Amino acid sequence: MHTPENEFKRRLLAGDALDGLWMSLSSPIAAEALSLLGFDWLLFDTEHSAVDLAQVQPLLQAASVGSASLAVRPAWNDKVLIKRMLDIGAQTLLVPFVQTAEEAAAAVTATRYPPHGIRGVAGGTRASRFGLATDYFEKANSQIAVIVQVETAEALSRLEEIAAVPGVDGVFIGPSDLAASFGHLGNPGAQEVQAALKDAVTRLKAVNTPAGILATNSADAKRYRSWGYAFVSAAVDMGILVQGAAKVLKDVRG
Repeated sequence: MHTPENEFKRRLLAGDALDGLWMSLSSPIAAEALSLLGFDWLLFDTEHSAVDLAQVQPLLQAASVGSASLAVRPAWNDKVLIKRMLDIGAQTLLVPFVQTAEEAAAAVTATRYPPHGIRGVAGGTRASRFGLATDYFEKANSQIAVIVQVETAEALSRLEEIAAVPGVDGVFIGPSDLAASFGHLGNPGAQEVQAALKDAVTRLKAVNTPAGILATNSADAKRYRSWGYAFVSAAVDMGILVQGAAKVLKDVRG
């Protein structure tokens, strides 16, 4: 048995445009169903959701039946959280609130086995197919994708430095926190924020670093894609559920 190739990383570095879906629900049934729709990637969020570490593994297991590549956002740029996410089988991590090149380097180091990093070694984890993938230690470092999240005006001022850190495979721009840092809390559609989002992807393209972003509707997703964002989450699962249910209620009562 062999370590699987990280399809998200391969396609991202090949320049493919990847359509994703943001997952905040703790339901393996929902994860399995949505994995079958044809999205290129699904991201399981543990920063701004009620999903805990023990719930991530069943979500990964359930969603693995579909064709989507699977990513996880740990709650923080923390070496212990990162290690545990990797051990349960996450190959792509989106690390939140990276403000400096040093913080980006710390995230990369946490994902690498020695001598290239500080990740602790365990032999019988889901990541290594419970020890059955005999090439895991040989291939693990190269098959892990590290995406760092830039979400403040301060971090944007260091964008090229962060993107240049070896081992950073992409930079994800967080519109909501960025809007708050610009003084537009709750309004990522503000003109100043949108201009910063467009400028960010232009700068990242200039240094050949794939850029990602979260949209909450298809119109925003299409606009971000037209600007050059390589991997875009087009919606959030909870938003789809609530908005869909609200539409049904409105239609029935209307």
